[in-house]
Amino acid sequence: MAYRNMETARIAKGYTRPELADIIGVKPGTVFAWERGGCRNPELGSLIRMADALEVSLDYLVGRSSA
Repeated sequence: MAYRNMETARIAKGYTRPELADIIGVKPGTVFAWERGGCRNPELGSLIRMADALEVSLDYLVGRSSA
């Protein structure tokens, strides 16, 4: 499953993949894999840190809402 809203929110916030990865404590390649639908899904803790950093809801990140 690709999390396209992650990429949209990341770009809107002005973060590069390496910057966001550093903030949430994962490798840049992991953020890329999540955005592109790699074989792993993010853990809840990572999703929460990402939502906080990007100032969006968890539902938005996983595509359950449009804002």
